[in-house]
Amino acid sequence: MSTESVCALDALELSRLIHRRELSCREVMQAHLARIDALNPTYNAIVSLREPGALLADADACDAQLARGESRGWMHGFPHAVKDLSNTAGIRTTSGSPLFRDFVPEADSLLVQRLKAAGAIVIGKTNTPEWGLGSQTYNPVFGVTRNAYDPTKTCGGSSGGAAVALALRMVPVADGSDMGGSLRNPAGFANVFGFRPSEGRVPTFPAEDVFFSALGYAGPMARNVPDLAALLATIAGPDPRTPLSLDDPVAAFTAPLERDPGHWRSVRIGWLGDYGGHLPLEPGVLEMSERALKDLAGLGCAVEPTPLGFDPERVWQSFRVLRHMMIGGKLKPLWDDPAKRALIKPEAQWEVEQALALDAIDVYRASASRTAWYQHVLTLFERYDFLALPTAQFFPFAAEMAWPSELAGRKMDSYHRWMEVVVGVTLAGVPAISVPAGFDARGLPMGIQLVGPPRGELAVLQLAHAYDVATQWVRRRQPAALSQR
Repeated sequence: MSTESVCALDALELSRLIHRRELSCREVMQAHLARIDALNPTYNAIVSLREPGALLADADACDAQLARGESRGWMHGFPHAVKDLSNTAGIRTTSGSPLFRDFVPEADSLLVQRLKAAGAIVIGKTNTPEWGLGSQTYNPVFGVTRNAYDPTKTCGGSSGGAAVALALRMVPVADGSDMGGSLRNPAGFANVFGFRPSEGRVPTFPAEDVFFSALGYAGPMARNVPDLAALLATIAGPDPRTPLSLDDPVAAFTAPLERDPGHWRSVRIGWLGDYGGHLPLEPGVLEMSERALKDLAGLGCAVEPTPLGFDPERVWQSFRVLRHMMIGGKLKPLWDDPAKRALIKPEAQWEVEQALALDAIDVYRASASRTAWYQHVLTLFERYDFLALPTAQFFPFAAEMAWPSELAGRKMDSYHRWMEVVVGVTLAGVPAISVPAGFDARGLPMGIQLVGPPRGELAVLQLAHAYDVATQWVRRRQPAALSQR
């Protein structure tokens, strides 16, 4: 098979061909390395790439295992690049920071352990903003990652490298993480699927504080929903070192996702839009989102505009305070050293400074607001099976712009305020998937969020799969860089 044919395969089909030995792991590795060699210099999605000779040797070892009738799992022989926030033994983990430019962990994170246990070959990392902060993927170590559909534009973030590598078929599937839309926004900007699962579904380890409710954690990205569900089943599941992790069975995610077509006629979706005008949106975002809602209605779903019914500013302030606390607490030991502080980007320094201005009562009140918001979200799910929102408030903007300072005539008061549309899902800890919504007149992609109730991953995956089968955005509209080859 040609490089193009191998890289175009869906991940589950690739797995079947490998396990039937119709395609060798070496051929798979060669094809993906050729794709990386051709496109990565322009798009800068994959960083810290391992030497090709070592990777081909790993692929040969995987082929030898299959020849003996042994398989490590469905990802056996898959080339996989890990987001550069997650520790990878023997491979640099920089977090996009010059302070960690040469940091090589001795041990894998739990996420990477699970990927390797399923058979993945870690080929390197995917680029991320410094410390994963901001929905724009650039850093002083590796530079800017560019949008798969227009390299003059941003790919979003913080899982920007993952989304671009996936969209350009440099990897079969991708992992990312999400605190403020970091799986959802770049997926929308890349015309792929990004899934933020329920809080606790994918545990994080090592972690400095396993007893505090998290805002950010890992999740899967893929070019179709069955592939995404298979990766979710791989990285999900409890770990005794993470006491807040969920212990629900994950095998259901690998079952067929199809539902009887009549099922969707009983499904109600609440469209939250721009929170009744509270959120500034670039012209065209709402209109594109509403066209995607018509596709959901075409499945038989009843889609209804609904008011938020809760003060959105209270949601934002809760997120802001809890985020300051978590990021500030993590970065303060570096910030305390003036020489190191000088090498921390201004947005990260601001997070520490804001954290230092907080007291325990501020954090308590923010947590109480989060609780009140969660209880309100439960009342929304009494009326609706799913909620829907845009994935972002902006279409992809210039890659050289650090972040938008103004949107629809409103000044943004922080580097992440333009992503406020994703914050409610984060605080509620409920599952949400970014699905492709289409392209504007400039050819720039956008997504919408489909949000499910707590622990409702399977239902969200089933709805997203039905939508994908109906719309076929990933297959219909591939990056021009692929057709130019």
